[in-house]
Amino acid sequence: MTYSSEPSKVRRSQRDYTLAFKLQVISMVESGQFTYKEAQSHFGIQGKSTVLNWLRKFGNLDWKIPIAMNTPESKIKELEAKLQKLEKELKEERLKREMSETILEVAEEQFGIAIRKKYSPKQLKDLSAKKQ
Repeated sequence: MTYSSEPSKVRRSQRDYTLAFKLQVISMVESGQFTYKEAQSHFGIQGKSTVLNWLRKFGNLDWKIPIAMNTPESKIKELEAKLQKLEKELKEERLKREMSETILEVAEEQFGIAIRKKYSPKQLKDLSAKKQ
């Protein structure tokens, strides 16, 4: 009788998982309750890439485009970029309004006609009441 110096390997049996179970695991991973590795250990899933394969096959996320993690730092950067964009848009709108006002002033001076609407005292009173 010969003995091997290598420790004997425990052979795992392949397990079949129901579609409902796979979808449950996928929804937990996609909702952020578990990472795919946490789900794998929590549910006792044997294969190292089994959950990843399920996510690619049945999941709702697009696996071709990498997703940035929603860390506080990335959220801050995202909000700062949005703030800069909004400030730029506000500046452009203010310039447009100023340009429109200037155009109206020049047109009124050159043509000698009142382009802007002049409100009667009653209309002004009604407008101020609506704003309040």
